[in-house]
Amino acid sequence: MKKPDSLRSHILAAVKELQRDPERMLIFTDKGNVRCTGANGLSFEYVYDLNFILTEFAGELDAVMIPLLDWVRVNQSELLMNLEKSKEAFKFETVILDNGTVDLSLTFPVTERVIVKRQDDGTLNITFPDEPQYETALDSQPMQLIDNRTGEVLAAWTSASTEQQDW
Repeated sequence: MKKPDSLRSHILAAVKELQRDPERMLIFTDKGNVRCTGANGLSFEYVYDLNFILTEFAGELDAVMIPLLDWVRVNQSELLMNLEKSKEAFKFETVILDNGTVDLSLTFPVTERVIVKRQDDGTLNITFPDEPQYETALDSQPMQLIDNRTGEVLAAWTSASTEQQDW
């Protein structure tokens, strides 16, 4: 599975507060299964809920949510584009801590296709195709989220692009 690591890298690169203390971000999967059609070949799809957890986060939650949604736009875009899926896609719980911090647990469904092709020599070649895009992906560009009250940069990243995927 490639998407959990991809999300971790994207969020750590974007969110200043997490760059100072990255171990406060946890990512794991729940309710996973493997889906295959039984067609010729061994191709399949991972299907799971991705659970994204922040512990004792002192920053603005929007500084995490906006880069996360930017990642979803490229890596699981039907959650944003399909009205029926978007109604229930992102579930979260928070614990407001007394020291100005919050614990956040956010869960959303993820799929990952794995294409397995037998080569002429009998070996298997595995590829991970890009997700279908519901909108034309824009060129990557620098993004910043700024707190209007303080002028502080809460998050800075290069917007996600299908060309950035290394899988």
